Amino acid sequence: MTINVIGAGLAGCEAAWQAAKRGTRVRLFEMKPKKKTPAHKSDALAELVCSNSLKASRFSSAAGMLKQEMRMLDSLLVSCADKCAVPAGGALAVDRDIFSSSVTERIKSHKNIELICEEVTDLDKLEGITVVATGPLTSEPLAECIKKIFGGALSFFDAAAPIVTAESIDMDCAFTASRYDRGGEDDYINCPMNKEEFERFEQELINAERAPLHDFDVSDPKVYEGCMPIEIMAHRGKDAIRFGPMKPVGLRDPKTGRRPWAVLQLRRENAAGTLYNLVGFQTNLKFAEQRRVFSMIPALKNAEIVRYGVMHRNTFIDSPRILSSDFSVRENGGLFFAGQMTGVEGYMESASSGLIAGINAARLAVGENTVTLPRETMIGSLSRYISDESVKKFQPMGANLGIMMPLEEAVRDKKIRAEKYSERSFAALRKFINDNGI
Repeated sequence: MTINVIGAGLAGCEAAWQAAKRGTRVRLFEMKPKKKTPAHKSDALAELVCSNSLKASRFSSAAGMLKQEMRMLDSLLVSCADKCAVPAGGALAVDRDIFSSSVTERIKSHKNIELICEEVTDLDKLEGITVVATGPLTSEPLAECIKKIFGGALSFFDAAAPIVTAESIDMDCAFTASRYDRGGEDDYINCPMNKEEFERFEQELINAERAPLHDFDVSDPKVYEGCMPIEIMAHRGKDAIRFGPMKPVGLRDPKTGRRPWAVLQLRRENAAGTLYNLVGFQTNLKFAEQRRVFSMIPALKNAEIVRYGVMHRNTFIDSPRILSSDFSVRENGGLFFAGQMTGVEGYMESASSGLIAGINAARLAVGENTVTLPRETMIGSLSRYISDESVKKFQPMGANLGIMMPLEEAVRDKKIRAEKYSERSFAALRKFINDNGI
């Protein structure tokens, strides 16, 4: 039996890989390069359209725990990410071009995967087991098809931050350091501002002109908190961004010996260190306004922006009403969904859902029961959250300890508590893999 996977983003590539490595033939449909969304620039698979950070690496963090669970399950995406990592303190960040190229090469070279560069617009025309992993930027025809099947979909707005060239950053007005002494001290470039500079910048940011959202219903845009545009955050009140992405806590400017009033951090975007991402500066300002306002930050007064911030629609289904914890549709066990469309938020969260959907599609193809990972694991907790019928006002969820089954013993120390969560997770997953032959 051949499995269909629609969409070759992070979730789709992971789903196709997991199914194919289990001996199942896979047809992987991807509409690029024939058709692209406004957010996509590359022809490669598994394109990162927002940040190049895959979040924290520490096993005792929620994001680190998630990635380690994926490693234990032989994740294609984490394997590629580990091989093209760039310095980012305590985070796993990648050179986005090398990462996408690596995933593309692995997918194209697998003997059981047939890559079909065509747009799928109607699920009813596909025969057999299907995994829909078209992501938050699902094309309109397929989105309409999904709406008809399930009686509507939800949407929110997502935003990406600008990227600047390293050589255009004024290092006389910046310094290298990492917050809280995590990782190498050169991993981040810090752009400090004094009180007067920050207040002028904040005011201009609030008054700056935003780009129109031509293709979207903007009567009541729902902006996901994890990608809040910096200008919208600034509107929330005085100093809102100074206590958010521009907080100076844990940093000291070596030129003054004091903590700055506010700080913008720049994170390395590629392995060569020639590009840097404005951390936390997702935006929907017009391009000219981005140049004008962000150049008010002293270290960026001559910055060359090579990729402007953009804002786009993300679409997700009402998963608690539709999906089971194995990512299959309750009323159609042969149809799976994976990725951000299911309401898991984040690159690796999306890939992890594709990993489970791919495993289960392959198991279903050979007559085996599908599986849900133990509730002690982060992946198992996420799959249960998106399929929890008691959730009435469903919103996307990223990896976090709050969705996990509580520890048997209360632990007050946060660091020790996180370590115990990860120890319990990895032990449960090892046993599950051995017991189920995953």
